[in-house]
Amino acid sequence: QVQLVESGGGLVQSGGSLRLSCATSGFHLDYYAIGWLRQVPGKEPEGVSCISASTTSTYYADSVKGRFTVSRDNAKKTVYLQMNSLEPEDTAVYYCSTKTRGYSDVCDPEEISPADFGSWGQGTQVTVSP
Repeated sequence: QVQLVESGGGLVQSGGSLRLSCATSGFHLDYYAIGWLRQVPGKEPEGVSCISASTTSTYYADSVKGRFTVSRDNAKKTVYLQMNSLEPEDTAVYYCSTKTRGYSDVCDPEEISPADFGSWGQGTQVTVSP
């Protein structure tokens, strides 16, 4: 029943931009903080961003701060990740997910931990060429 579908990935050159979308269904999106996570094959998943259910608080990994912007439209049941000034190090599969550990409606201000999130989507590939 819980569905999260990522889209918007692609191949871009260094310095380019992409906007990822996370379309959700099967749950009350307005009750949940949503995280964006990414994973490179052979490595542990990495937290990228988190947005609170109210949209008043957003958090970013240091590696993307100032370049990425997370937003949400609860009426459309969609969460977005605007990615600017992309770098080859951003290459990964990107996932959106609901926060399930601790307070489900707010992000952990200290870290964006993949362990705090469940119900990941299928992911969308982002590839940034040098």
